[in-house]
Amino acid sequence: MDRTTAALQELLKAVQKLRGPDGCSWDRSQTLQTLRPYMLEEAYEVADAVDSGDMDELRKELGDLLLHIVMSAEICREEGSFDLAEVASRITEKLVRRHPHVFDGTTRLTPEEVEKQWEAIKSREKRREKKRFFDSIPDSMPALQKAWRIQQRASEVGFPWPEGKEALEKVQKCLQNGSPGDLLFSLVSLLRIRGVEPEQALRAANSRFIQGFHRLEELLDERGVSLKDADESTLKECEAIAFTKP
Repeated sequence: MDRTTAALQELLKAVQKLRGPDGCSWDRSQTLQTLRPYMLEEAYEVADAVDSGDMDELRKELGDLLLHIVMSAEICREEGSFDLAEVASRITEKLVRRHPHVFDGTTRLTPEEVEKQWEAIKSREKRREKKRFFDSIPDSMPALQKAWRIQQRASEVGFPWPEGKEALEKVQKCLQNGSPGDLLFSLVSLLRIRGVEPEQALRAANSRFIQGFHRLEELLDERGVSLKDADESTLKECEAIAFTKP
């Protein structure tokens, strides 16, 4: 048995003990629904660790996320639905099925060709399963990210999105007459054309604002004034300094 298999088996045994009669009352009380928000939180913490480039932190966060996957699979086993082995087997079968160029050894494809092949195979599978085109996109995905994924998927099958100047005109039209949702959707389209992933772009903007605001707090603190008590002129003066790009 290799060390990876042994480590995964130890993790599964630990989870089963925690869920067992002599285990932890908190772990025994968990359900798929109660674990759902924690799993989402752990996924975001993995993303933060990736962005930070801190490998020790990433190792820890991946472990936390893996725990939730194993725990959820164990709950399903207890309920008689499936077990962790079936989870692993299904995703392995999917990887083999959607990478014929690798496992059949027939062709070499570019990354772009691989994406097109994946979507073509996926579309055939969905037709057999009688699923609609966007059914695989999770309802709980953040709306901005979901808009980007919708547009990305539709563009891969040739949906005629506005390009270039037309995309900018669409944004301007929505700004004047459209709903807030239509405006955001059009902005996502414009960003996609420019090769910008909107969720990452907004996260970066959020971080810049937070950093500027914290700098504003520091400047006010240096003057012995709190955010709540600062007058308008002081606030504007410090704001101009705090939010100026270096």
